[in-house]
Amino acid sequence: MILGVPLWVLAVIALALLVGTMVQGLVGLGLGLVGAPVATLVAPELMPGLLLCTAVVLPVLQLAGNREQIDWRGLAWALPARLPGTVLGVWLVASFTERQLSVAVGVMVLAAVLLTWHTVTVPITPGTLVGAGIISGVTSTATSIGGPPIAILYQHRSPVQIRSTLAVYFALGAVISLAGLGISGQLQAREIWLAALFVPCLLVGLWLSRRVGARVSPVRIRNIMLAVCAASALALLVRALAG
Repeated sequence: MILGVPLWVLAVIALALLVGTMVQGLVGLGLGLVGAPVATLVAPELMPGLLLCTAVVLPVLQLAGNREQIDWRGLAWALPARLPGTVLGVWLVASFTERQLSVAVGVMVLAAVLLTWHTVTVPITPGTLVGAGIISGVTSTATSIGGPPIAILYQHRSPVQIRSTLAVYFALGAVISLAGLGISGQLQAREIWLAALFVPCLLVGLWLSRRVGARVSPVRIRNIMLAVCAASALALLVRALAG
């Protein structure tokens, strides 16, 4: 065991984070969609803090080599709107049992998969950015999955702008959510230490994304990722509801 977590659980989470990082390096999001249902399935007591901590680290690693075309104007609307959503998300984390959190993660992932798969087109306006920021604040703080509301807005922009803008949003947004959880006493020190332990998985995932991106279509990877996310979410829901 490491920090009270069995080694097999750490191995499963590490694999999920590696795959999620690889997908996020290719299409702009994926860490939360892949990692959250798996982590909640094997170690619900570590959620959402563990995934939010990695959600701070990964975008910083991405931006170290790719800072072009960040949409600062859009971020100026979406990030402040995340604050009220974070407050509601903190309240949900304090109120949820582990079983309810599992159901929330499962439902959120399935909703995100459906919306992303059907490529809903939403115009980027101050109103939609504020709305997406609030929803993202709630879902990210409560379930560690805050990317889809913003990703849906930017899905038709250039791949470079999508990855760069989402990276900034994920990093700063996760800091806001972690601050809210920390102030309310919902963040544990071991979640931070475990996130640090998984940094090598993030680095390997980013390296693989560059290797795979040159050989496999991002569209194909995206479809496979969504299928895996849906299967993980369904397994999580079945376990939670059956238990």
